[in-house]
Amino acid sequence: MKAVILAAGVGRRLHAVTRHHPKCLLSIGGKTLLVRYLEALERVGISQITIVVGYKQEFIREAVAAWSGSLPVHFLVNEEYQRGSIVSLWVARDALDDDTVIMDADVLFHPSILERLVASPHLTALLVDETVVQNTEECMVVVRDGRVVALSKQLPDRYDEAGEGVGFLKLSRQDVPCLLKSVEQCINQGLLDMEYEDALRDFFLTTSVGVEKIGGWPWVEIDFPEDVVRAQNDVLPKLLERGRD
Repeated sequence: MKAVILAAGVGRRLHAVTRHHPKCLLSIGGKTLLVRYLEALERVGISQITIVVGYKQEFIREAVAAWSGSLPVHFLVNEEYQRGSIVSLWVARDALDDDTVIMDADVLFHPSILERLVASPHLTALLVDETVVQNTEECMVVVRDGRVVALSKQLPDRYDEAGEGVGFLKLSRQDVPCLLKSVEQCINQGLLDMEYEDALRDFFLTTSVGVEKIGGWPWVEIDFPEDVVRAQNDVLPKLLERGRD
């Protein structure tokens, strides 16, 4: 199994941090988000990592070069990194030639939730925190009849359950063509400013995608300054408490 990390974006909503370096190099508890990803991926037996870079990519390359792990790490460049994350996923399309974990690069998480996703009996699956109720712009995993029908900030009228998506998708090799077809349709329409999740509408209609629930495990997506505070004051202590930080 491979991993693709989408780390090309500017992170405008966290400008105080990202004006100096990409968001994945934010340090929490003396360790960057990126290094935490690399360590967690190595621990679960990922064979190869591809990182899609763009904004201030030289800092990411330097950080990987300084990492002491043994996993091979390759880079792909998104020259249009100021557009939506759909472009980064499209840039990575040729790297999706095996079972792959696709990851947003801005999450502080306990390694156990990644282990749960990799070990999921579902060939293709999303991580979901079922304890989260949408209050503002949380991207929600929507489940109906036992399968994911949407990953969106807009909840449909009818569904069985919903929870916040962590931003990690385990994608079976057999389902790659369906995902790429869904993304390509949006690319061909020139919809380059959308987030990749919004381009997966047709993918969820045609592909059986399961969920792995992680409610109770510590994690936070870091988009705003208040998320940094939460990561440091709330999530990090829980990571230390549960071990393997």
